[in-house]
Amino acid sequence: MGAKHYFMVALAALGWSGIGAAQAPKPGALETYKDWTIGCDNRNRCETVSLLPEGGEWPDSPVMVGVVREAGPDAAAEVWVSRDAKGGGEISVHVDGRRIASAMSRDGDATIRGPQAAALAIAMARGSVLELRLGNRSLGKPSLAGSGAALRYMDARQGRAGTSTALVATGPLGPIAVRAAPSAPVIKRAPLPAATAPAALWREELTALGKFTRCTEEMKGAEPPQLYRLSRTETLILVPCGSGAYNFTSVPVIATGEAGRRAFRLASFDLKPGWSEEEARPMLVNVGWTADKLRLDSFAKGRGLGDCGGSEAYVWDGTRFRLTEATSMGECRGAWHWIRTWSAQVAE
Repeated sequence: MGAKHYFMVALAALGWSGIGAAQAPKPGALETYKDWTIGCDNRNRCETVSLLPEGGEWPDSPVMVGVVREAGPDAAAEVWVSRDAKGGGEISVHVDGRRIASAMSRDGDATIRGPQAAALAIAMARGSVLELRLGNRSLGKPSLAGSGAALRYMDARQGRAGTSTALVATGPLGPIAVRAAPSAPVIKRAPLPAATAPAALWREELTALGKFTRCTEEMKGAEPPQLYRLSRTETLILVPCGSGAYNFTSVPVIATGEAGRRAFRLASFDLKPGWSEEEARPMLVNVGWTADKLRLDSFAKGRGLGDCGGSEAYVWDGTRFRLTEATSMGECRGAWHWIRTWSAQVAE
């Protein structure tokens, strides 16, 4: 069965705010193979995650399994397990009735590393039935359908096919034949501004903001716009512009000038925020701001369960917001862990 391509909300429309295509971030796409989905970021870090079978009902105690591997000849695979649970205990992993690996869990999460992880990933790719146990109690049986194809994709994407480091597409070549990980983009963050709070918006400015962003109706009854200082002369304003059951949208605006007579412009991004439907108006979802990092976070759920959607994190470089991380999950099939599709390094 051929792979289906899923480009979630975090994927770019290049050329946003005048940024050329060569400079714009290009988050990775996701591929789905039966009951497994996989994605890689710009540094060829790849992760594949189990899904509920097509049309399957949400279980009473959902459990998820994933395999993650960094790029480069020396990087080893890790297998993680996640479930909604408290406490700890040893989780054992069985493939076709044979115990392959185990790890101690904490609040439902466990990670298997080293030779155990490689052996487990290979067994999953070849096996038919996966079972997770806590002592003698079965925690669940995530589907293995498509796991082999997803891990083969991982081998190919990381340049491991035909080498001894591959999980599925093994061959006679040694680790030296594996491609090194690409360098991370480096973003220079703007200097932190003074800690003084921006002046509150005047009534006339609120009216002007509503007209400028076309959010006048959505601002009625909503929380007032949030103001954050970017520099001595610039203020970030997050203007509420609609809400639903689990997603709250905002338009980011940059204000300059004196209180009562501030001028407004839409914030610029090197990657269009994923919720934006219009080229000319950026839209953020469930937005968060971290002042001591000048970091803007946005994440959109595809549905209330949170098992699909996308997120972006940006940092202010003094001119525009630059993408530092993006995650995505294109299948609404029980995977609440979203796959990283972009990462950059932030320098002060």
